[in-house]
Amino acid sequence: MPPDITPPDTAATPAAELARLFARGAAFLGARVPILGGAMSWVSERHLVAAISNAGGFGVIACGAMGPDLLAAEIAATQALTDRPFGVNLITMHPALDALIAVTLAAGVTHVVLAGGLPPGGAIRAIKDGGARVICFAPALSLARRLVRLGADALVIEGSEAGGHIGPVSLTVLAQEILPHITEVPVFVAGGIGRGEAILAYLEMGAAGAQLGTRFVASTESIAHPRFKEAFLRAHARDAVPSVQLDERFPVIPVRGLANEGTRRFLAHQMAVRDRFLAGELTREAAQLEIEHFWAGALRRAVIEGDVETGSVMAGQSVGMVAAIQPIAAIIAELESQAEAALAARLARTAPSSPRE
Repeated sequence: MPPDITPPDTAATPAAELARLFARGAAFLGARVPILGGAMSWVSERHLVAAISNAGGFGVIACGAMGPDLLAAEIAATQALTDRPFGVNLITMHPALDALIAVTLAAGVTHVVLAGGLPPGGAIRAIKDGGARVICFAPALSLARRLVRLGADALVIEGSEAGGHIGPVSLTVLAQEILPHITEVPVFVAGGIGRGEAILAYLEMGAAGAQLGTRFVASTESIAHPRFKEAFLRAHARDAVPSVQLDERFPVIPVRGLANEGTRRFLAHQMAVRDRFLAGELTREAAQLEIEHFWAGALRRAVIEGDVETGSVMAGQSVGMVAAIQPIAAIIAELESQAEAALAARLARTAPSSPRE
């Protein structure tokens, strides 16, 4: 089904026009508005997920490293807090992926998001055969086309402005590359989105909806530590930076977060490990492991314990638009009102002028 590209009805109200643009994505998700919550480890748990779905959006549980039993418990706890649809994000490289899929399907979850690499065809088939819809991440047009051929029911294109693990391309570029060409399935945009006007612009380019993470972290329902949320309030867009790789011989997966003492120590750690490798004290494999282990547990320390100095404070560049800790319902309502205001201004400009007397 291609996106609705019917020209705006100048007689329609801004709310009606926004509902028209929302219609495809909302119908796919079974939500009032096509706004997904990004799956963020330690943050996207039952309380935040249920709050997003109850407010009319679409919450997504971050399975992360959970095993099947923990995931089953988290799904059940979320279902106790909402009767609205929500999804589960599964990492394709998880060693128990098949069991996690089985648990998710058994619980009646309607949508499964596969992240962390190209999903195996068997996983997509299992989810679809189990009656759920599959959402995949597409970092390029060629992969978007391949995922659609594999059976993905919808795609998320996430730009490098996002928080956490990121790719190299901005959403601005990905949207231009992918939205005009992938019309057979809904495509949701993500990365750096903090206002309703931006969501509106991407809807008009052909997107079915948007995924937000950073704005939802700074919500009253988020279980993130108060110091974690306060760091968001203080931050500017330029403070959310990707992790730096010191030596190409020791690859570092790029992760966007707020610069702090931890990021500075990480650079010093990489330098010290490299020097030990050059001195023959470490093998290349051992050096790589030492670099990778630096951030072990750092996200939990920041989110749960409030260690925002040496922990990993993952945040997208939209963090500069976080001005207050708000309820989820207020955030979604604000995004809608901003989009409607932009539509109202446009409709006012295009309305026929009254004839002169």
